[in-house]
Amino acid sequence: QVQLVESGGGLVQPGGSLRLSCAASGILFSMYDMAWYRQVPGKEREWVATIMRGGSTNYADSVKGRFTISKDYAKKTVSLQMNSLKPEDTAVYYCNVMPSVPRYWGQGTQVIVSS
Repeated sequence: QVQLVESGGGLVQPGGSLRLSCAASGILFSMYDMAWYRQVPGKEREWVATIMRGGSTNYADSVKGRFTISKDYAKKTVSLQMNSLKPEDTAVYYCNVMPSVPRYWGQGTQVIVSS
């Protein structure tokens, strides 16, 4: 059974940083492109960043230059380093494979950027 567990969210001031982590189990981690997504209440979930199986990365324009996605094969984790956070980054953040599989969604981790 696939399980993706996100952690690392919290409350941070504008301009601050957070590092999110996603622990994966039940999947052949090296066989999938992995991604981070986020969702604000009342809006559709949106894609944030992807790390391909080969290690290349892609980012949404809204986070490019501020966020960095990485993957640790030994620990089977995907991380999202978020710098220069803005209030509009406030959301629940999720990880999933790319393209996403509905039954793989976890609980997410809440990020609040506010002074």
